[in-house]
Amino acid sequence: MKIAVVGATGMVGAKIIEILEESNFPLKELIPVASAASAGKQIRWKSHEIAVVTIEEALSLKPNLAFFTVDGELAGKWAPKFVEGGCRVIDNSSHFRMDKNVKLIVPQVNGNTLTGREMLIANPNCSTIQLVIALNLLHKRYRISRVIVSTYQSVSGSGVAGCSQLEVERKGQKGSEVGAYPWPIDLNLIPHIDSFLESGYTKEEMKIVDESRKIFDSPQMAISATAVRVPVTFAHSESVNVQFERDFTLEQVVATLKESPQVELLQLSDTPPYPMPLYAEGSDTVFVGRVRGDLSCEKAINLWVVADNLRVGAATNGVAIARKLLNIS
Repeated sequence: MKIAVVGATGMVGAKIIEILEESNFPLKELIPVASAASAGKQIRWKSHEIAVVTIEEALSLKPNLAFFTVDGELAGKWAPKFVEGGCRVIDNSSHFRMDKNVKLIVPQVNGNTLTGREMLIANPNCSTIQLVIALNLLHKRYRISRVIVSTYQSVSGSGVAGCSQLEVERKGQKGSEVGAYPWPIDLNLIPHIDSFLESGYTKEEMKIVDESRKIFDSPQMAISATAVRVPVTFAHSESVNVQFERDFTLEQVVATLKESPQVELLQLSDTPPYPMPLYAEGSDTVFVGRVRGDLSCEKAINLWVVADNLRVGAATNGVAIARKLLNIS
């Protein structure tokens, strides 16, 4: 099997290559793909170096599977060309996510909808992935009627530029020249991720709303999101308020979270007693804590959810989609 990683020199592309190697994904040839400016650059793959190629060259090499970790415009242009050439594509951009003809997959949640014949699959937004993994089993048992989520998203969600701006500012220099954010991010919070819509919400906030509905196959689910950029390098955090249709006890909620795949529940008796980005970095687990009943609303609870946005929120989920699609254990 030949696998191409389009955007191999970016943070998500590099993380996909890392996970393919550490998980011993069965492939014969890795094709790292980047812009013409990066062509010829060497990347490490297992015990040797591989040269980066352009997307045109990668297409001519006829890979069996391609991970796309580029912006929506490039994905929209090139992903169909790879599919036409017989290559399966798993796209991490937002371009195809809401396309009714393209499945939006989190394997633990709706992987059962895959038939194995799909040629193009969309990988959800990073904040959406950890949210639906945390809520999946709760939704199946108690039926969610409403979700209010506030995200606290690390600068790595903006790629190298976001990390660079934070690093520069922490050295006491101006980081706005990097171009990731219009305002300082160190010692600051920015309630603005992606562009604003006429509704006053940002595209990032509506991604969480629309994608969660699609993944849960619940188009009428009431969801409201506020997305905030925070001066943390890795891992996204979410404050989540959930209201259910069915009755439950807090003990049942705790037991359900303990049973949930890929979820680790932290309680006040644990060390640490609640999830934090510092401890989630490098993990494929969705950490959930601060579970408590909502004192202001019936049949509602509050949760705190933290996960590594580059792994859980992108690369690990993408590789898991590939395994599910190709029936690789």
